[in-house]
Amino acid sequence: MSTDNTTQRAARTQAPEGVRLAAGETELTVRPDLGCRIASLRTGGTELLRQGPRYGCFPMVPWCGRLAQGQFRNGGELHRMPLNAAPHAIHGTGRDVSWRTARTSATEAVFTYDLQDPAAPWPYPGRVTQLVELADDGGSLTLTLGVEATADSFPAQAGWHPWFLRNLGEGGQDAQLDFAPEWQEERGADHLPTGRRIPPKPGPWDDCFGMPQGVAATLTWPGRLELTVTSRAEWAVVYDEQEAAVCVEPQSGPPNGLNTVPHLVTPIDPLEISMTWSWRSLSQGTA
Repeated sequence: MSTDNTTQRAARTQAPEGVRLAAGETELTVRPDLGCRIASLRTGGTELLRQGPRYGCFPMVPWCGRLAQGQFRNGGELHRMPLNAAPHAIHGTGRDVSWRTARTSATEAVFTYDLQDPAAPWPYPGRVTQLVELADDGGSLTLTLGVEATADSFPAQAGWHPWFLRNLGEGGQDAQLDFAPEWQEERGADHLPTGRRIPPKPGPWDDCFGMPQGVAATLTWPGRLELTVTSRAEWAVVYDEQEAAVCVEPQSGPPNGLNTVPHLVTPIDPLEISMTWSWRSLSQGTA
């Protein structure tokens, strides 16, 4: 997508506070310096993502959720990751590094980082790319992650961890979540899937669900807004145990997947995953 330079400069900002994209009534800010997190998403003047210490939407890469004891094997090699959620490692290393801004336009931006960044230990060379695309009408956002190997092959996962606001304020009702997974991964006392698939149970959740036809979930703030999350990914973690937020996390495999269902990334076969959020107002006269 191309625009003239004047339009690009007017519609986006690349500064210490982040990269800003805007279209229609929507604007978002990406913080490549903070793990390439979507720091803010506002539509019609309303912020959709939680702010504060746990905020926005960050990419989980090169693994998603908890990694058992911070360990995984690649063939005969055992690797250990830092235990940032002892006794496990959690959510990958991409959120801990500063990404490079490769390209921007009024509604699109591309960011990359090297997997062997000194700030984020990973034993294999490669590159991660995140593409952020805001629709021209401001009605949807698509995020795409790619993981490439530049030498030896390795197992990897990718996904996102958004913190959607449970309540949009102004006296409105809390968000209602609707989704229809085919199964729930039984969660053990260590918060890892046991490997047993069970019928979905009522929430609250900090659980992984199987959706082999693709992730599809809807968040509805009654009378305010409806937002759908879609992805060709076949797994999603739902975390709604906190009062302030609801998290719907499409990902390429379940927690601890580097060990249980490893996806091998090779120099000729990268890992790619996309997710789209689309929304519509439910306010009177605009639905």
